[in-house]
Amino acid sequence: MKIVIVGCTHAGTSAAAQILKDHPEADVTIYERNDNISFLSCGIYLYLGGKVNRLEDMFYSSPADLEKLGATVHTKHNVLKIDSEKKTLQVANMDNGDVFEDTYDKLIMTTGSSVKVPPIFGIDESKVLLCKNYDQAREIYKTAKDNQRIAIVGAGYIGTELSESYANTKHEVTLFQSHDQILNHYISKDMSNRAVTLLQQHGVDVKLNHRVTSFTGNDNGELVIETNQGDFVADLAIVGTGFVPVTELLRGQVEMDKHGAIIINDYVQTSNPDIYAAGDSCVENFNPTGVSAYTPLATNAVRQGALAGMNVFGNIQRYMGTQATSAMQLFDHTLATTGLTYDIAKQSHLPVERVVFEGNWRPAYMDSTDPLTIELTYNPENRKILGAQFWSPHEVAQSANALSIAIQNGNTIDDLAFVDMLFSPNFDDPFNYLNLVAQMAVEQERQNGRNQPRITAVGDWAKENDQALK
Repeated sequence: MKIVIVGCTHAGTSAAAQILKDHPEADVTIYERNDNISFLSCGIYLYLGGKVNRLEDMFYSSPADLEKLGATVHTKHNVLKIDSEKKTLQVANMDNGDVFEDTYDKLIMTTGSSVKVPPIFGIDESKVLLCKNYDQAREIYKTAKDNQRIAIVGAGYIGTELSESYANTKHEVTLFQSHDQILNHYISKDMSNRAVTLLQQHGVDVKLNHRVTSFTGNDNGELVIETNQGDFVADLAIVGTGFVPVTELLRGQVEMDKHGAIIINDYVQTSNPDIYAAGDSCVENFNPTGVSAYTPLATNAVRQGALAGMNVFGNIQRYMGTQATSAMQLFDHTLATTGLTYDIAKQSHLPVERVVFEGNWRPAYMDSTDPLTIELTYNPENRKILGAQFWSPHEVAQSANALSIAIQNGNTIDDLAFVDMLFSPNFDDPFNYLNLVAQMAVEQERQNGRNQPRITAVGDWAKENDQALK
């Protein structure tokens, strides 16, 4: 069987490695437009902020690595056309211009995403840069060294992290966001307020509700940024307003959603049984809502890529879906999130309640501790956990992973309130803070007259299996 992989960042690299691990005899051909693979774009801000010394360290694999496993890797090769009926590809060698045809038995589409370029006049100005891939990161680093005033357009993960990086390198940073909060797809307004305050304390000028409408130059050689609330000047602007799937090659040949993301089944298979898709080019099964969503995260891409590498040989392992679990280190604080915020649950027409825990991550009598805020959302009708957000100077990101598992497994606030967790004053209180925030939710439901029977799912299992246990 001949397997062709188109695109080789996270999902493509993972798919190839998985195939050749399980089936070293497999015929695997990879086409990649860039001259590199497996670039961690989420590490750009670490490099720009001086936390990583070499941008090249953001690669965790190479064409040579995959060739050693047995793949045929063609970098700087652009796939121009795919005919899914004939199972053919038209490919251009970007070095010499030669165009040739190749065939496949199974195709894995891991073409990823590109920066969403908003319809802003002057966005092609030389002082306006995009930020996603290796070449763009090198250009940003080179250009920003000679520019003091940096404007960041878009306050998602990339924009917020870049703001921190440039603030740490003594640049004058202005962060423009068209919404009334930052990270609006991931955190609540309350959590956003905390993060914005921290950004401002470190010198970042955060402009909420500022929609950028154009870029122009003035007589002083400055970049003029026009917004709905006035004009601003900077030396350089970096646009990070989200991502769009790169799926033009299969348009009209497989099912896609309204955004152009490829729709996949539980085995990351498209509507064409001989074509699989993984990573930013396709949708995710979003567990908190039970419906598909476009969630371009590297963690999702790696998992889906590995599953594509398995399932291309048959329906071997299901894709479990995602909670869009993510985190960032923002100056001296950890911000972590999983699942749904209260507002997004409302927008999704889900029944939702929330509680907010304010405390310390370990007892105050210890020689040191730090404050911790947890916002927990849950469905009051079935009491299932929908999401959580964490904010603390302490590293609490792994707690988001714990609640991701709880959401994945359909656990309730009652389960979380008394689930077994370790206790040591070095780490937490007798009831871990995850127990405590869930107990707050249980008490809120009791006060609202919605009591839950004391026997939980675990208790039901024990009761039903009592005789077998004996």
